[in-house]
Amino acid sequence: MKLAERYAAVVTDHSKLVIAAVLVLSLVVGAGAGSVDGGLTIAGFSSDSPEAAALDDIERNFSVAGENTTTAQVVVRGENVLTKESLLETLRLQRAIRADDSINATLRAEQPTVGVSNVVATAAYYESRGGGGPPPSLGAQIDQLESMSAAEVESTVDRVLDPEADTRGDPYALLSTAYEPGSTSAPARILLVYQDTSGAATDSLPAEVTDAQLELQALAAEEITSTEQFTFAPGIVDEESGQATGESFAIISPVALLLILAVLGIAYRDAVDVLLGLLGVALVLVWMAGFLGWAGIGITQILIAVPFLLIGLSIDYALHVVMRYREAGVDDPSLAPRAAMRRGLAGVVVAIGAATFTTAVGFLSNAVSPIVSIREFGLVSGFGIAAAFVVFGLLFPALKLEIDGLRERVGWPPNRSPFGRGERVGRLLRVGPELARRAPYVVLAVAVVLAAGGGVAATGIDTTLDQTAFLPQDSPDWMNVLPAALQPSDYDLRANAEYLNENFVQSRGDSRAEFLIRGPVADPGTLDALANGRDALRGTESAAVRADGSLQVTGPIETIEAVAAENDTVAAMVDDADTDGDGVPDENLAAIYDAVYDANPDAAAATIHREEGEYRSLRVSVALTGTTNTRTITEEMRGVATEMESGSSLDVVATGSPITTELVQRSLLRTLVEGFLITFGVILAFLAIIFRLRYGSATLGAVVLFPVVLAQAWLFGTMYLADLAFTTETAIIAAIGIGIGVDYAIHIGERFVEERDGGREPIAALTRTVQGTGGALLASAATTAAGFGVLVLALVPSLQRFGFITAVAITYAFLASVLVLPSLLTVWGRFDGSVESSP
Repeated sequence: MKLAERYAAVVTDHSKLVIAAVLVLSLVVGAGAGSVDGGLTIAGFSSDSPEAAALDDIERNFSVAGENTTTAQVVVRGENVLTKESLLETLRLQRAIRADDSINATLRAEQPTVGVSNVVATAAYYESRGGGGPPPSLGAQIDQLESMSAAEVESTVDRVLDPEADTRGDPYALLSTAYEPGSTSAPARILLVYQDTSGAATDSLPAEVTDAQLELQALAAEEITSTEQFTFAPGIVDEESGQATGESFAIISPVALLLILAVLGIAYRDAVDVLLGLLGVALVLVWMAGFLGWAGIGITQILIAVPFLLIGLSIDYALHVVMRYREAGVDDPSLAPRAAMRRGLAGVVVAIGAATFTTAVGFLSNAVSPIVSIREFGLVSGFGIAAAFVVFGLLFPALKLEIDGLRERVGWPPNRSPFGRGERVGRLLRVGPELARRAPYVVLAVAVVLAAGGGVAATGIDTTLDQTAFLPQDSPDWMNVLPAALQPSDYDLRANAEYLNENFVQSRGDSRAEFLIRGPVADPGTLDALANGRDALRGTESAAVRADGSLQVTGPIETIEAVAAENDTVAAMVDDADTDGDGVPDENLAAIYDAVYDANPDAAAATIHREEGEYRSLRVSVALTGTTNTRTITEEMRGVATEMESGSSLDVVATGSPITTELVQRSLLRTLVEGFLITFGVILAFLAIIFRLRYGSATLGAVVLFPVVLAQAWLFGTMYLADLAFTTETAIIAAIGIGIGVDYAIHIGERFVEERDGGREPIAALTRTVQGTGGALLASAATTAAGFGVLVLALVPSLQRFGFITAVAITYAFLASVLVLPSLLTVWGRFDGSVESSP
């Protein structure tokens, strides 16, 4: 008796014991689910690149502006947002913000709100009093503007925004880049609201800060009525993104469930079998959740893909077990149910076991990744895949036997007709064997040409990240016909983010590049090198240009200039050290740094690092446009760093959130590609050994795996045509396609060789294979592709992409297995010499 037959005999002869053992084990493993953190967090991607280390040095050694604060932006836009009425509205909004206890409690102590209206009102206040004195309170600013006529306010705006004026504050940083310098009208401006996050226990926003930002959004809508407005803040993004995800699933889940039940109903034609399959799926997910708890792994957005993979594999395993069981009964009606299950399970367990091993290996290859989130993804996937084998290779057949016996005793016999043997479905599935009989080389040529096209297209797939592509978008018009309870909210997040990026110079950390300058930073010529870098920034498309044509740069030169403007001693030292008259000191830099530290230590600490009396490094920061991709930013900022180093002994590293994000993205893609290559190598070796031991042909392993490679190439070509970027998200979905594709191909290859060795001619063996095993694959592919395909109806773009690519990956895996693999097996049989060619 073969090992598979002995295994099947144990499961069927001791079905009650198997059921009890697996259920007890499920309780033990599932108990860990109670320890899982139910909150969804953003997966942390980090790398050990020099740029990441430099960013850590900056955060550790410099007083970075905005530390322990978060910023909400109230955008005011219209025909002219510099009128008296519009300026007063934002001043009154600031008053309402401070009067609201829930918002006021989160504001930072120093200058919590900043806007153009404050700059204009303050200028008018000082002018009316002849200058001098402490800054006016918010109430005094409001009183000042209210006391002025519209023409007087316009005149003040004209003076404040005069490019030659010495204005207190920086109004150009708060105006749209479309503003024309010197004009008294502007299409848009922003009010910045700063909140304190120093008490946060984690990197996520405290709940009270998020609540305050939502309250701010409502207040802004109440106070600003003369023009359009919107509020953009991280808490609002998180809240509305989560809400959009929930509303998407509220709409999609019933549709997906109905589609899955409909397809399973057609395949099984037995309600009890459908329920048993769903019970098995639920148990696999319980095992996964238990593993998360026992391993102390929190739920991240990257792990959301794992349940989808496990649901697809579970449905596939269940269908194969049931259909082979039914086939055994149809082929030999004299068999008792237990004997039929023994024969069917013996025929399918090797394929399921091989699929489990190869799929698990594919995902466990991620466990060696240096990136924690990817490593966790691999471990959880691998454990879940193993759990699917335990549930559907042990519990499911044993449980079905016991329930079928009970149904026979109560007079409700189960359906014993295998899906795929019917005339309509059978005729559809026979296309693959028929093509293999008539023109196998043509089929292979077409498949390879399409794959080659996909491979070429893969080199043109975008690999950059656009953060706005992850924000929810407004619902399509057809959703307006849904019942009121299901109609989604209106979402302007994506449009608002794009407007901000296109019209304002952003000062957020993810919109800035940083330069860490190390080496002899006090040597003569150091600041000239930095000035050269500043000039080079003007030649890039990444550096943001403000309304007045200037760059928003912060560095030692700017710090020295600002301190010199207020301190005569520093000013005199700078003049003496400026030997070429360009305004940048050339020598005596250590003494100038000392003077700047003495005059304004806080300002100095932001750009000049001093340790134990020695100057170790400098920092330059520049605002970036929100419309430039991370690849361009990285290459251009590296060029600027090279310009700073040129002709000096300095070591300059270009870093910042956009650059480290780009490098992590490259690292992830490199890791995933390497992982795929390792996976294919391990799977190929495993399949070669399995088929060599079972059927005497190691080459069959490569034959079975080849369609999976073709399907992946087709998938990449589709991604290119659909203009989808290759990111961590889509790469993980591609991994799902590999896992399911290997599963499908193994089932077809294993069954074909089994049928051929049973004495059938190749085409007859292929026909029987695709009508039996292929029927189960069709039901499995249709169920999972339809269930995930409905995600294209989601409001969240990442869910839409996930649904589309997963459905396409599953469809291609199925087509490769039932259309291409039969022709490949036919050709392999001819060249292998183990099969005679069909006449």
